[in-house]
Amino acid sequence: MINIVYGPKGTGKTKQLIEQANTAADTAKGHTVFITDTKRYMFDLTREVRFIDLTEFNIAGEEAFCGFIKGVIAANRDNEYLFIDGASRITGKALSEMAAFFYMLEKVSADTGVNITIACSAKREELPPFIAKYL
Repeated sequence: MINIVYGPKGTGKTKQLIEQANTAADTAKGHTVFITDTKRYMFDLTREVRFIDLTEFNIAGEEAFCGFIKGVIAANRDNEYLFIDGASRITGKALSEMAAFFYMLEKVSADTGVNITIACSAKREELPPFIAKYL
């Protein structure tokens, strides 16, 4: 399942994502993973959440990010929740150009059962249809 946390920049999307990740980690039977492109939120997450700062891995572009996500999921079949903050920044693409990325996430989630939540910096009416369908 894909979930979207949306809103304009500065509306608290990352805070919501962190709260959701911490709550998920408390009840999850499997692992909870939080992927972002900064160490800034590392200490806001409970220690049960696996924190991954992509700046350590030199991920550049949508295909590399997709491959990284698949690798994280493949490395541990006990993953239950995956939270992604800053996907647009990480890929270097506007949300409107990320249809292939969201298609990949949908397929991975369906195939593995991992619940994926992504923060999207946009108002509801600005979300492309391939993202809005997850609301």
